[in-house]
Amino acid sequence: MSKGNILIVDDEEDILELIRYNLTKEGYKVVCAPSGEVAIQMARTESPDLIVLDLMLPGIDGLDVCRVLKNDPKTKQITVIMLSAKGEEADVVTGLELGADDYITKPFSPRVLLARVKTALRRQKAGNRVDTETTLKIESLAIDPKRYEVTILGDAIELTHTEFKLLHFLAQQPGWVFTRDQIVDAIHGHDYPVTDRSVDVQVVGLRKKMGDCGKYIETVRGVGYRFKQI
Repeated sequence: MSKGNILIVDDEEDILELIRYNLTKEGYKVVCAPSGEVAIQMARTESPDLIVLDLMLPGIDGLDVCRVLKNDPKTKQITVIMLSAKGEEADVVTGLELGADDYITKPFSPRVLLARVKTALRRQKAGNRVDTETTLKIESLAIDPKRYEVTILGDAIELTHTEFKLLHFLAQQPGWVFTRDQIVDAIHGHDYPVTDRSVDVQVVGLRKKMGDCGKYIETVRGVGYRFKQI
C-alpha cells in the first residue's frame, strides 16, 4: 500500500531520478513533471498529496506554479516542498508566503528529503491542526496557553502578550520555518502595521528573557525563524 502520492517537478533528469528512486523505495507512489506547465496540469489531474517543486524551471517557474496551485480551490491544500539553489533566499521567502510548506536547499541529502516528506505528510494527515490548549513541554521549558504562562525549570518568566504568542506559535510546530510576515499574521492578524524589524526586536528580547532556552528559537538566515526540533 502506498504511503502517499507525490509529484516531483524538476527540469533536471538526474534530480528527478534521484528523488523518484528514493521516494519509490520508501513506498511512495511517484509521478514526475519536467516543467511548470506540466506540473500544474498533473497537480489537477493526479491530485498528489505532496509536491516537491524546484524553483528554477523553464517557462513557468516554481514560484508561479506555487502561486497558481495555492489560488486554485482544487489544489490549494496540496503540501508543497520547494527545492532551491543557494542564493535564492528571496525566492524562498516569497514561496513560503505564497503558501509553500517547507524548502530544501540544493545540494541536498536524500535522507533529509525523506525526513521532510514524512514530516510534511504527517502534518497534513493531522489536518494542519495545532493544539492551542495543551501545555507544551520541551525539556526544561513549559508553555501553558491557558494561563499564558511560561516556566523554565519550574520558575515563571515574565513575557509580554506578544512575546508569549510568538513563542507559542513557533513551539507548536517545531522545525518549521516561518517568515517574519507569517509570524506577524499569526500573532496580530493580516494587515497589522508592523515592520520586519519589529519581529527581530521581539525575538531578541524573548531570547534574552529565556536565558539558555533562548537557543530553541533559531534564526534561518534570509528567511525567518523556527523553533528547534528536539
